Amino acid sequence: MLRPSYLQSGDHVALISPAGIISPEVVNYATEILHSWGLVPLVGKHVTSQCGYFAGTDEERLEDFQWALDSEDVRAILCTRGGYGCMRIVEKADYSCFQGNPKWLVGFSDITVLHTKLTSLGIESLHAPMPKSYQNTDNEALERLKQFLFGTVNSYTLPAHPFNREGVVRADLTGGNLCLLHCLRSSTVEYPQDETILFIEDVGENLYAIDRMMQSFKLAGRLKNLQGLIVGGFSNMKGENFGKNAYEIIREAVEDYDYPVCFGFPAGHIPNNYPLILGASIELTVDENGSEILFL
Repeated sequence: MLRPSYLQSGDHVALISPAGIISPEVVNYATEILHSWGLVPLVGKHVTSQCGYFAGTDEERLEDFQWALDSEDVRAILCTRGGYGCMRIVEKADYSCFQGNPKWLVGFSDITVLHTKLTSLGIESLHAPMPKSYQNTDNEALERLKQFLFGTVNSYTLPAHPFNREGVVRADLTGGNLCLLHCLRSSTVEYPQDETILFIEDVGENLYAIDRMMQSFKLAGRLKNLQGLIVGGFSNMKGENFGKNAYEIIREAVEDYDYPVCFGFPAGHIPNNYPLILGASIELTVDENGSEILFL
């Protein structure tokens, strides 16, 4: 996998809205933060546009995305928010210039679609907070985003979780939002199925839907050949009468396999949304004392 160059003070970064609607106030707040990091934010032409549920028409969102992919001055692409919309434009974009001049793509939630596409192209990307969530993101997590962008990439050490399964493995990291990964299954944009460490998170889903997605992955053979599993935040779950919480559902779905499983990684639709480099080779260690994730 190819890792984009880390940022330096004075670099230009693009803000685009490939999915849901964002307010000008949120964009302004984000540009202030980026300026404080020594970066020069370039705001996409249609970043605050509106067309029904989306931040502009498909053509407008695609225009901004293509501009950010192709611009030689842009060193990172910051997606302002998730929601829905990336699936409508992901395969309409031309990635040929981007592949010759890769840059960091940053986001989570619906941006899982774009992360998965870049993984298929052999380019690493950053699952991390977006401008819409900056105000609600812990300062430490936001500072870690800055560190990752500027090349200070450290390991994570997590406390033990009762659902963890011990083991040590090295493999490429993939994944993102569980619902989006499920929607992408068997499409032209799909996460690598075998010999990878899968990260999953989700928000606002009914617990029976979490179970249905996990069982669907299991029936399709998408879980058995993993090298490891990292389970992030599953927040604001619905349907508590299902009888199991999200972590219990996931533990049950992978209980037939023997790879290491790390529960409780702080990433997803939660305030302590720490960055992960998707596509990166990592070493995952899970033992009785907790878990460690080392980026190689």
